Amino acid sequence: MLYALPADTDVDRTRTEATRTEATRLDPARHAATPYADALERFVAREPVQLMVPGHGGTDHGVSGRLAEFLGERTLRLDVPMLIEGIDLGEDSPLDQALALAADAWGARRTWFLTNGASQANRTAALAVRGLGEHILSQRSAHSSFSDGVLLAGLTPSFVFPSVDAAHGMAHGVSPEALDAALTAAEREQRAAAAVYIVSPSYFGSVSDVRGLSEVAHAHGVPLIVDGAWGPHFGFHPALPESPARLGADLVVSSTHKLAGSLTQSAMLHLGDGPFADQLEPLIERAFAMTASTSTSAILRASLDIARHALATGETAIGRSVETAQRFRELLRTDARFAVVSDTFERFNDIVDTDLLRVPIDVSGAGVSGHWLRQRLIETDDLYFEMSTATSLVAVIGAGKAPDVDAVFRALVAAVESPEAGAERVAVANAAEFPALPDPGALRVTPRDGFFGATEVVTAAEAVGRVSADTLAAYPPGIPNVMPGEEITPQTVEFLHAVAASPTGYVRGAIDSGVTRFRVLRSTNTRP
Repeated sequence: MLYALPADTDVDRTRTEATRTEATRLDPARHAATPYADALERFVAREPVQLMVPGHGGTDHGVSGRLAEFLGERTLRLDVPMLIEGIDLGEDSPLDQALALAADAWGARRTWFLTNGASQANRTAALAVRGLGEHILSQRSAHSSFSDGVLLAGLTPSFVFPSVDAAHGMAHGVSPEALDAALTAAEREQRAAAAVYIVSPSYFGSVSDVRGLSEVAHAHGVPLIVDGAWGPHFGFHPALPESPARLGADLVVSSTHKLAGSLTQSAMLHLGDGPFADQLEPLIERAFAMTASTSTSAILRASLDIARHALATGETAIGRSVETAQRFRELLRTDARFAVVSDTFERFNDIVDTDLLRVPIDVSGAGVSGHWLRQRLIETDDLYFEMSTATSLVAVIGAGKAPDVDAVFRALVAAVESPEAGAERVAVANAAEFPALPDPGALRVTPRDGFFGATEVVTAAEAVGRVSADTLAAYPPGIPNVMPGEEITPQTVEFLHAVAASPTGYVRGAIDSGVTRFRVLRSTNTRP
């Protein structure tokens, strides 16, 4: 074993606290500019005649009237194509300047702006690290876009499992000790990983020991990819966790639109300035060219530039968001029907920090399901929580935002005290519990061969012992139970049927909602 987890996990928490102060070293004056967005505005101010794409020509004339009414004519003017001198062409272009500022803000060597979300970043990362080798060690609860990247790149994965809060159906992260054991096992089986992929923070705001994980990965001679999609605001306030790029991560997926204020579908990919940077940079550049649009949205790029500026100069506003989230937690703690799930994160040795702008709420004390309560609040108050599980709701507060959490709390109380909540309590009380998570079946062929091979659809009973062509993931907790190329086991079928039959669960990727049929390979003669 190359790495030993400290006996006292407070060591990790202290280390995380210490690194947060790095955020205060950002120079707000340097980040006052928005070079790419400013360049777009200069272009628009010239009122150019656009005999080029896009077809709306930047005006409300002709058939573009309704579009201009809907979005505003200024939006059409800002929607300019790529390869314009003074915007994204030329040495040290405004785009280059914006990218350099983003890299500085998140502590990266280099940053790419993405206009197909963090899903593009995941696929780019998977394609890039294929240049390092065939095998990858991935957290089993990886986003489906990374699984897609594994298929596209022809990678052969092995897995390290996250900790799971069985009571709430929540998948969290991976500890350095677990990662070390998984990498050692892969080496022993002569399937040594060429890269490691982990997720931090989780969907529920739990944060892994990225520094410790990077030390483990580097000790094994491989780079660490961090899916930090849910933490684009990390590193911009002392009360928040640090940016993974400053903690030793080699690649960081950042879904900037999620909590950092850019427009939906905009994201970034950060290259850390670590021991693998020289090797990874050209691989990322080539993979990025394969995944990026040749008609990249200038508006989405500009929103990334502006979001970076807002974060890097907005520590005071972000602090108000943290205070708002903490106020919400305090309100929830006053009512025994609610609890703050992150208050018990210390039960899991993989969690060393919490994203304070994510508030996971345990509603089981109210006797209702999180799914029912979320829908009830939508129907009665036009109040939308980010997501729900059978026992919880998750609130997301954007960095720099301060919603009226007192009003939100009053709506929660009114909902669980409504007459309709009584019938829901009866249904919850009579609901059957999910069986334990099954172990995955053996990998019989590579995921790529499993996905692209000749298939047939068979009944659930006939699927046992066959090789899956699909990814099937039961929610909760969202960990893939079957991946393409893996054998379907009796335990997996039983588990998926139980989840599908529950009013609070579903199986993503299934052919039908009851999971009565499976798509399997016609032939299973090959081995990965």
